[in-house]
Amino acid sequence: MNTQKILSLVLEGVDSLGFRLDDMGITSKLNRHNIAAFVMSEQKHLEGEWDSLQAKVDRRRSQFEHLTQQVEERADALLSPVRAQVNRFRASH
Repeated sequence: MNTQKILSLVLEGVDSLGFRLDDMGITSKLNRHNIAAFVMSEQKHLEGEWDSLQAKVDRRRSQFEHLTQQVEERADALLSPVRAQVNRFRASH
């Protein structure tokens, strides 16, 4: 079964249930339009949550890259004089 057939079957079931409940006077709020609106609303909510999560990940990645760059720069600043001494020593011998 493809997804279109499944979706159609589900919507027919929702409509049928909605009509039966409405006939019994229980509710008139269960129909395919309300369910579609709910699903779209939740989809937008999830998209917003995903975007928020992506922003947090990107921020942490940027912080980590900045920290890595600082460590590399400090290591280079500390090791450059040592390398220069070693190279001078090698050149003189």
